Amino acid sequence: MHTVDYILIILYLVGLFYIGVFRQRKDSTAGDLIVGGRMLTLPAFVASLVSTWYGGILGVGEYSFKYGLSNWLVFGAPYYLAALLFALFLAKKARQSQLLTIPDRLAQTYDTKTAVAGSVVIYLMTVPAAYVLMLGVLGEFLFGWPFWVGVLLGTLFSIVYVFAGGFRAVVRTDVLQFGLMFAGFVILLVTVVYTYGGLSFLQANVPSTHFTWHGGNSGWYIAIWYVIALATLIEPAFYQRCYAARNAHTAQIGIFISIGCWMFFDFMTTSCGLYARALLPDLSEPLGSYPALAMLVLPAGLMGIFALSLLSTVMSTVDSYSFIAASTFGNDIVGRLGKMSDRGIIYWTRLGLVISALLAVGVAVFFHSVVDIWHAFGSIGTPALLIPVFFSFVGNRRLPAGWAFMSILLSGGLSAVWLAAKYFRDDCSYWFGIEPIFPGLIVSIVLFLLFSSEEQTVNCLPGRK
Repeated sequence: MHTVDYILIILYLVGLFYIGVFRQRKDSTAGDLIVGGRMLTLPAFVASLVSTWYGGILGVGEYSFKYGLSNWLVFGAPYYLAALLFALFLAKKARQSQLLTIPDRLAQTYDTKTAVAGSVVIYLMTVPAAYVLMLGVLGEFLFGWPFWVGVLLGTLFSIVYVFAGGFRAVVRTDVLQFGLMFAGFVILLVTVVYTYGGLSFLQANVPSTHFTWHGGNSGWYIAIWYVIALATLIEPAFYQRCYAARNAHTAQIGIFISIGCWMFFDFMTTSCGLYARALLPDLSEPLGSYPALAMLVLPAGLMGIFALSLLSTVMSTVDSYSFIAASTFGNDIVGRLGKMSDRGIIYWTRLGLVISALLAVGVAVFFHSVVDIWHAFGSIGTPALLIPVFFSFVGNRRLPAGWAFMSILLSGGLSAVWLAAKYFRDDCSYWFGIEPIFPGLIVSIVLFLLFSSEEQTVNCLPGRK
């Protein structure tokens, strides 16, 4: 890192602050704060969704470095398919519902108790601990800071403009970060291909397993990620942007375009991971493979742009998920404890932003593994919410309110206990060798099959605007 690189980073941070804080209209209603008045255009929809949903850039680098092309089958293909299902079955219905959050739909379809239970699960799923952890790692690699300094400073800066500007600030900054995340990897990939050559160079310098579909992992391990990817169907970032879109068509087409953007970005990140493995085979920390590769091949100035690419990719997710967690806290948990005015929801949402940031820092310091955080929260949240949320929009079979509430508690609780039990076993293995997502998911499916019934009309309480 040279002086010019640091100057670029400072300009980026000043630009974020200006866009997020000073170029904002005051939010007068909960709808203004949480979904920006439902005025999200197609370009802004795509830029915001693409940048928000790809925050795990260092985890992708770690996996590509270790296992090669199978990165596409683990962190690519299952999520493209799940996003496609969302676009086909949920995007338009979510926008037409005129709601603000997923718990609003749970309350509309079931009851307030079910909505609160779902809110707690969503809150825990959206606390951005994995991405806060990556900010700490980036601080270590790029600036030489202690891990905790990167965590605290990165988190603080990521929520300042969100505190001031709400969802509009998230979207405005996402547009800038979208451009930077692609620019940095285009520069890095073009540089390594031009300098070292293409496929023949990689084939000669990386293990042969890196070009297999499994990368040396078992098919069972890869299959698990296809189940975890179903969390996309309950992904709050997708719903929030659909609720905020100008119309249902924008929501659906926006997801189709976003899938194409993710595929192109995965092509670049997987390729760069292979080059990192070829050029830095003895790298002790694969989580830092991308910054290490960039420092090896990029000159001053271009290194700064690539650093901005990494920061933008992570920060766009930290700010978005921090805000979703905050709005879940203010609108869906505290807001359902009693009648609350828009001013009250705005106040509690901003307080929730601070609480969520502190919780994210604590979890990041405890886990110290991006993939472990994804795995843990996905294994609990997916079985708890997948069936109740998906079938609240699709089809006309519904669980009774009481059983919907029990489904969330029993399936999520079973998976949580199954996950926690691993840490109390001498061999640190799961019961019967079964991943915790499956018992909870089976319970949820069985309850739906046993107790759901056909409904000619769905309870359609007016959505909050």
